[in-house]
Amino acid sequence: MSEFTLNDLEVLVAARAKASPDESWTAKLVAAGQSRAAKKLGEEAVETVIAALSPHREDLVSESADLIYHLMVVLHIAEVPLQDVLNELQRRTGQSGLQEKASRPQS
Repeated sequence: MSEFTLNDLEVLVAARAKASPDESWTAKLVAAGQSRAAKKLGEEAVETVIAALSPHREDLVSESADLIYHLMVVLHIAEVPLQDVLNELQRRTGQSGLQEKASRPQS
């Protein structure tokens, strides 16, 4: 059995987004729009933080999977390919995190 990758998840999300919202949670989220999908992503982020503070490793694994899935749905709706995110991460590896943060425009 081959390893499941984020690229696999991206393909799966795109395929399920085309299904009927009555048959697919992904399609239902996509049909509800970016605002709903982003809110769900936020909920999952909070649940992941809570799980990170829990002594139960399996909670963190489960919530992290939910978080990554919902991020992929948000990226899909926004038409942002996963590769764009990976390219940005790769760009950042060329400098320290402190240098990268200091180079960001101040808001």
